[in-house]
Amino acid sequence: MFFQEPELQYEVTVEEPDPHFAKLLQQAIGGQEGEMRVAMQYMFQAWALPEGYEEYRNLLMETAAEELGHIEMLASAVTKNLRGSSKQMSDDAQETAATAAAMTGQNPRQFLSAGESAMPVDSNGAPFTGNYIVASGNLAGDLYANVMAESTGRTLATRLWEYTDDPGMKDMLSYLIARDTMHQNQWLQALETLDDPVPVPASFPQEQENQEFNYTFMSTRREEQPDPEYPWTQDEAPDGKGQFSYAAEQPGDGEVIAPQPSPMTNDTPNRTDESSDSSE
Repeated sequence: MFFQEPELQYEVTVEEPDPHFAKLLQQAIGGQEGEMRVAMQYMFQAWALPEGYEEYRNLLMETAAEELGHIEMLASAVTKNLRGSSKQMSDDAQETAATAAAMTGQNPRQFLSAGESAMPVDSNGAPFTGNYIVASGNLAGDLYANVMAESTGRTLATRLWEYTDDPGMKDMLSYLIARDTMHQNQWLQALETLDDPVPVPASFPQEQENQEFNYTFMSTRREEQPDPEYPWTQDEAPDGKGQFSYAAEQPGDGEVIAPQPSPMTNDTPNRTDESSDSSE
């Protein structure tokens, strides 16, 4: 169940409308690092949780609803950068902003298809895709994915903050950056409440995995290299169940040649007798 209020979660003001910045803000709406991604991700993760996980479901749904509010804020910011405020801009200035959005390398579809407003697309105009969403059904795995999502989202927001000189946009982005800080920490804290957050999934018996390679850092260099003695080649593993070690080479001995395809695929080209002989 959802409710809505006719106000933004946080104030959004634009002092100097910038159609190009409106295009960049689209990445924070429909891009891989954007708010549509995390809102949908948290919802589908929550809907997969069974009985007995109510506190995690509530955490996910509360945050998902907050992210919907962030989409609304960013959509308002995009529209204000494209149209400007009639109280702040003259007719000539509004026409200039609209023309810039349509004709000077910004996203023309924001003018042509959306009438100077936000769209569910990224900064290149590519539509949002559900392929960005991680909802595996495994709570620990999903929480790790959420830390990553908030980390890349915060990185994007800081880059947008660095790009703009508009005080209103900096203020809005400062708020979103702060919320990403909270969300990174809340997902990490939620992981701390799980008995075995790593390796994922914890339910798979580790005695069934190859014991020779489960805590071994494997070098893929052609020439054998000595152990660099990094923490991930010699210290105790974070899960407390193994000791890191170093392998200077890969196991090898795997068969490279693929089996013959079915004749029905017509995959095999005709070969001359000469080429056939040379391969023997």
